[in-house]
Amino acid sequence: MPQTLAAPAHSELIIKKSRFIGCVQPMADRASAQAAVDGLWKQHPGAAHICWALLAGGQSAAVDDGEPGGTAGRPMLDVLRHQDLDGVLATVVRYFGGVKLGAGGLVRAYTDTVAQALLTATKVTLQRMATLHCQVPYALEGLLRREIEAAGAELLQVQHHSLVTLELRLPEAQAPSFVERINDCGQGRVGWPRP
Repeated sequence: MPQTLAAPAHSELIIKKSRFIGCVQPMADRASAQAAVDGLWKQHPGAAHICWALLAGGQSAAVDDGEPGGTAGRPMLDVLRHQDLDGVLATVVRYFGGVKLGAGGLVRAYTDTVAQALLTATKVTLQRMATLHCQVPYALEGLLRREIEAAGAELLQVQHHSLVTLELRLPEAQAPSFVERINDCGQGRVGWPRP
C-alpha cells in the first residue's frame, strides 16, 4: 500500500568536495513542488544545481537541472517509486566542489542523498478517501449524523432545503459498507446524488 511522509526529512553528503543537501517532504502536486524548488533557489543562491523528483497522485517529475541527462532526477524518482511513496517531493541541492563525479558517480550521489533522507523520515500509510453526498428527510438527519460519527467519517458540509444534504469523507475502502448500512437504516428514503 502506498505511503507518504508525515514531515520533511533531511540529509547531507560530501562527495569529492561536492556538497549534496537532500530533503524529502510531503507534497500535494506539481505546482506546490515547483514553489518549493523556487524557495530552495532563494535559500541557496550559490548552488550549482537543484535537482528534484516528484510523485504525487499521478503527477510525476524528474528534473536534472543541468546535470547530465538521467543522472539526477530519474534516479531520485526511482528511489521514491522503489519505496512505494506517493505525495512526496525529493530535492537535492548541489554545491559543486571542483571534482567531476562522472555519470555513475552522479547517479550514486543523488540516489544516496535521497535514500539517506528517507532513512530518517516517518512514513505513514496513504489512505485514499471518498467524498459522499447523501440526501435524507429531516427525520433521518440525527440518525445519519450518528452513523457518520460511528464510522469515523468527517462531516464536511450540511445544507438544509426540502431535504438535508450532507457531504462527508471517509476511507475509500469503507465507503461501500457505509452506503449499504445507511440505505438499510433509511428504508428507501436515502439519496446519493453525484456532486
